[in-house]
Amino acid sequence: MPKNYPARMNKKLMVLLLICSGIILFSCKKLFPPEPPGNEVLAAPMEGLTKAQLASHAAGDELFAKIYTQSEGLGPIFIQSSCEGCHVGDGKGHPFTMVTRFARLTQGTIDYMEDLGGPQVQNRALSGYVPEGVHESADFVSQRLAPLLTGLGFLAAVHDSTIINMALKMGKVNWVEPPDYFVPTADHISVAGRFVGRFGKKAKEIRIFDQVVFALKEDIGITSDFDLEDPFNHLVGNNTGDNVADPEVGKDVINNLVFYLRTLKAPERRNIDDPDVIAGEKLFADLGCINCHKPTLKTAKSDIAVLSEVEFHPFTDLLIHDMGDDLDDGFPEGSATGSEWRTPPLWGLGLAKDVQGGERYLLHDGSASTIDEVLKVHGGEAMSASAAFFSLSEEDHDKVITFLNSL
Repeated sequence: MPKNYPARMNKKLMVLLLICSGIILFSCKKLFPPEPPGNEVLAAPMEGLTKAQLASHAAGDELFAKIYTQSEGLGPIFIQSSCEGCHVGDGKGHPFTMVTRFARLTQGTIDYMEDLGGPQVQNRALSGYVPEGVHESADFVSQRLAPLLTGLGFLAAVHDSTIINMALKMGKVNWVEPPDYFVPTADHISVAGRFVGRFGKKAKEIRIFDQVVFALKEDIGITSDFDLEDPFNHLVGNNTGDNVADPEVGKDVINNLVFYLRTLKAPERRNIDDPDVIAGEKLFADLGCINCHKPTLKTAKSDIAVLSEVEFHPFTDLLIHDMGDDLDDGFPEGSATGSEWRTPPLWGLGLAKDVQGGERYLLHDGSASTIDEVLKVHGGEAMSASAAFFSLSEEDHDKVITFLNSL
């Protein structure tokens, strides 16, 4: 046997290993698709964050995906066991995770029936508990899909005065009563003790913070420093909580979740140089759709540099508008009536089905699957724009749809 036989064999083994590694890597590239481009992904932090901010975003991301257990305070009645359960990929929800709200009129005043399980049904329960249903005395029932979450930080950074000034031309502000723990900042404007709402289907929440506190309790059954009472089935009786000490999470959890939502990137445009997209955008403006779906807004000064005094393109005015009888759910929130809804941002529209299981569920309750179906029920303030859209030639109609799918 040659003296250098072991060394030669080692070299052969190394070459063989390198060849095998190459084959494996090549096979993986064929087996797994390449990472999608950034403008086709919703769930990602915005660009330009500092290392410390990225760390805070990551901490919030972990909490957003956290699945709560009974020992951690889940329930006893709930809708989902995590934030991610309703907002898959930070996108719009699926009918499987639909939430149901109910209310009644009492002496001409809206009653959200908090003493009878309102305003929201918790349709799941821990073992040994009874889930809720809509109370038999409810007059109004409204079903809602979870909203798209990306870009919320930009919407939150718009000054109240900007929203109020837009209402001078069309639409109106939803003036809402703040929660007990609300502390206004310099960006907030108050009228008779009420503040500008901007989040939720009818803009009933003033801040992302308020929405997070509400969702933790009403969707997951998690109490916090800002809302200490567990939801429970009022038909079963009082004192039927989950036996976990309240609050079940502290303000640090709320703050991390809020920071995560503030720093999610905004959906990016695609195919912006496509001639049909360009023509469709002009037609969209000519139809009058931009009277409500404002293409561009600007933020005020912010403690997060990348959110401070910048223009962004959400295609909303954050105002509520009368959308007519076909969209009247009879469920008022704040100063919004049953037929009044906040203009939904259109960014991310073309990516919606990617996080909704391959199908697109549009409108507040997912009852439409195409843009045409959405526009057919646009009444009230949107009636003239809707009529103009359906009077377009087939070619121009398709250009508008192509534009909307580029958002």
